[in-house]
Amino acid sequence: MRRREVIGGLVGTAAWPLCARAQQSMPVIGFLSGRSQDEASGDTAAFHQGLNEMGYVGGRNVVFEYRWAEGQNDLLPALAADLVRRQVAVLAAVGGNNSALAAKRATASIPIVFTSSADPVLVGLVTSLSHPGGNVTGVSWFDAQLGRKQLQLLSELVPHVTLVVLMVNPQSPEVAEQRETAQQAARALGWQLHVMAASSASEVDAAYAEAKRQRANAIMISSDPFLHSRRKQIVALAAQHGIPTISGGREWVAAGGLISYGNSIPDAYRRAGLQTGRLLRGVKPADLPVDRSTKFELAINLTTAKSLGLTVPEKLLVAADEVIE
Repeated sequence: MRRREVIGGLVGTAAWPLCARAQQSMPVIGFLSGRSQDEASGDTAAFHQGLNEMGYVGGRNVVFEYRWAEGQNDLLPALAADLVRRQVAVLAAVGGNNSALAAKRATASIPIVFTSSADPVLVGLVTSLSHPGGNVTGVSWFDAQLGRKQLQLLSELVPHVTLVVLMVNPQSPEVAEQRETAQQAARALGWQLHVMAASSASEVDAAYAEAKRQRANAIMISSDPFLHSRRKQIVALAAQHGIPTISGGREWVAAGGLISYGNSIPDAYRRAGLQTGRLLRGVKPADLPVDRSTKFELAINLTTAKSLGLTVPEKLLVAADEVIE
């Protein structure tokens, strides 16, 4: 968790032969994540891709300090403070808004780059998207607004829906916005929506058992790093209980989930790498507008649909960016 790595363009490639003097001459990027190193490896690689596009390559002209909270948000303040003490040139706070908020509380001077599925103004990261002010900027994709689209997709795929469950992590700063948006969309469809909280593996199990007891027709998984890290467990529970489940990223469908619609997380991390490169070039975070990640993907798993007894409408197949058979 407190391991120092000097890496190349790909995550996990340690390159220690550099002498201490060479390392000290390079800017240091602090990388703070609420996720785990293994689970986030693909997205972290996308971050490095963005940096590389800006001319920064690990071990050549930049050094990295990684801190992984492994899903334990209570560790983030101490990990952020440690990176601040090391006087990193830029602090990339990713893997959830809790990471970005911990970084912001830890320093008012070191430039911070975040990735956020929420409205960064609403959660208190910046004062404005176009003129962030202070020392914080980043990438956002306003995932709560996608709840309407996800429920609409469920209405086209799952027949006779009357009750849908929204699973949220109550520790997420954006949970209120996600809940309100989903409630409005459900009411527009004439559905009941029950919100179930899950911030541990056992609570995820309990939520699916309760959804089955309530005879929920479908479950929508809110955007959250913890729930994203539990996608294999959630996919298995959806199959076990026979409940159609929609989530926010194609990684869920690749793991066996039914359907996903949401922002491309690797694209958001790549854009965060670009933002970090701009700050290293001297752009002030107060003057660097928050980037909007606008690459959204619809993915469908036909094998999972068949196991649930669902027929995927042709128009969804045509609209899908990826169909797994």
